Amino acid sequence: MSPPGPATAAVLGGLDQVRRWQENLYRRLHQHPELSHQENRTARAVTERLIACGYQVHDGIGGTGVVGILRNGPGPTVLLRADMDALPVREDTGLDYASTVLATDADGNQVPVMHACGHDVHVTALLGAAQLLADGAEHWAGTVVAVFQPAEETADGARAMVDDGLAALLPAVDVAFAQHVLPLPAGLIGVHAGPFMAAADSIRVTVRGRGGHGSMPQATIDPVVLAAMIIVRLQTVVSREIAPSETAVLTVGSVQAGSKSNVIPDRAVLLLNIRTYSEQTRAAVLAAIRRIVSAECAAAGSPKDPEFEMFDRFPLTDNDVETTGRVRGAFEAVFGDRCRELPQGAGSEDFSAIPSALDVPYSYWGIGGADPEAFRQALEHGRVDEDIPVNHSPHFAPVVQPTLDTATQALVVAALAWLAPS
Repeated sequence: MSPPGPATAAVLGGLDQVRRWQENLYRRLHQHPELSHQENRTARAVTERLIACGYQVHDGIGGTGVVGILRNGPGPTVLLRADMDALPVREDTGLDYASTVLATDADGNQVPVMHACGHDVHVTALLGAAQLLADGAEHWAGTVVAVFQPAEETADGARAMVDDGLAALLPAVDVAFAQHVLPLPAGLIGVHAGPFMAAADSIRVTVRGRGGHGSMPQATIDPVVLAAMIIVRLQTVVSREIAPSETAVLTVGSVQAGSKSNVIPDRAVLLLNIRTYSEQTRAAVLAAIRRIVSAECAAAGSPKDPEFEMFDRFPLTDNDVETTGRVRGAFEAVFGDRCRELPQGAGSEDFSAIPSALDVPYSYWGIGGADPEAFRQALEHGRVDEDIPVNHSPHFAPVVQPTLDTATQALVVAALAWLAPS
């Protein structure tokens, strides 16, 4: 393992100064979360900070997205991305900066809002990295593009920025990076080359029956029984149609039918979610779902064909092998044995829509956010799943440090592996 180059060490030397404002900003963002496509307050804070650092700023991209560009002579262009949105979760962390925010969601419902997935960490870290790179510009050459993306949780924020002309705002990008805080010990950083996070598809399936009185089932076609048969049959897709060497998950997350015990309804609605790591497996699972649902409807004598509605579709996160190897080498030089190999995860991300649209390689890594001592004790007692809150939990609360330091350093180190190679 070689030590970090002098340029990297010099740029990271400004971390103490960044930390003076960064921790307070993180707490403010955590206390004032915003739902997908509503990240107006966050976008204003991002814009103000980027302008203060000397970046050329474009805002309102894809709704509330913000792009900061720092040109620093000839050289590569590196894109760094952070997502900004929060979740409709009621916070139960006990933090003195916990969110008590209520907001109106896209369906008109008032919901609690919480940064239950750590996007406040991502925003704060990228702003910190943006300042470090600006302050240390004498040590590197090229262009930094900082992208603050809305609506990752609804899987359409990255695509919205692309569709709103993101590429036209940017110089030719050479490589793109993003990261995510995870329920691992704070201070750790994990990388994985190749398929890393699953593609995800959600499907709303509506099947039809013929409603009637519960005392006269012979005059009806019961969609509840039909839905039950579909659910049972779907359990065979992964176990009997997908090769053991492939990974896939098929979940029936919701079934809704009827409103009274003695009334047979006329329809049932199922919400499905699949996770896959290749387009071939994705297509096979989707085809199997359609085949099974259609066949069960035919077997039940359903009066109408089933309806399929796709939503919340996340692309595969497939880290470029060469790019990730270069990033890993840079991380190991700075973080030493705190840089680890991460296994594939079944979570999903829409980040890859940006580098895919720009046709550039990318790497996406994970950073730890859990209290290291709490994690050690949980591991020692075999209680990690029980005692360490995961993303989307109302108890998810990354420790401020060393989480922010690690996340900020990681972005700088990855960028400088292109902008100031040793």
